[in-house]
Amino acid sequence: MDVRLVLAVALLFIVTVTAQGNVEFWRTTVTLTCPKEGTWTLDEKDKSDIEEKTKEYQYEIKRNPLSYCEYNDDSENPVNPEPKIKYFFYVKGKVCENCFELEGTLFLLIIIVDVIGTAIVMIAIYKCAKKKAPSGPARPKATSRSGPAPPTPSRDYEQLNPHTRSLETYSVVNRTG
Repeated sequence: MDVRLVLAVALLFIVTVTAQGNVEFWRTTVTLTCPKEGTWTLDEKDKSDIEEKTKEYQYEIKRNPLSYCEYNDDSENPVNPEPKIKYFFYVKGKVCENCFELEGTLFLLIIIVDVIGTAIVMIAIYKCAKKKAPSGPARPKATSRSGPAPPTPSRDYEQLNPHTRSLETYSVVNRTG
């Protein structure tokens, strides 16, 4: 069982592919991050090119446009910078004025801070509620006083008269020991 679990986790780490681009939502703004510095094209129908070469582009989202950035990959052919790579973004998301994207690291940080805070509160309660030993020697116990006589037995608990007792199956107590 343990070997299969380790193998599954190892395969998940091996197979994961890190994306080079990124999309982030903050309220009504969407930030697109290109793997390298390049030119941006938003929505093929509009042919609206942004001339400045940047790695990030922010815009107010009103619809879900198909956008991409074109950049030169110098690692493949450093002599000929002509081959451009298009990195496509298809953004589909809902935005609002008071919304933001919750990242996994922020969520993990919130959980860790909550657990640590709970542990601190538990330790404080334990320390405050802990019974402390008295600082001085123990006092001798007071002598017991003789109180009133024990109460007289009640008539409700008197023995039954054997002549008036029923001899049915469940009315007799059988002592076996």
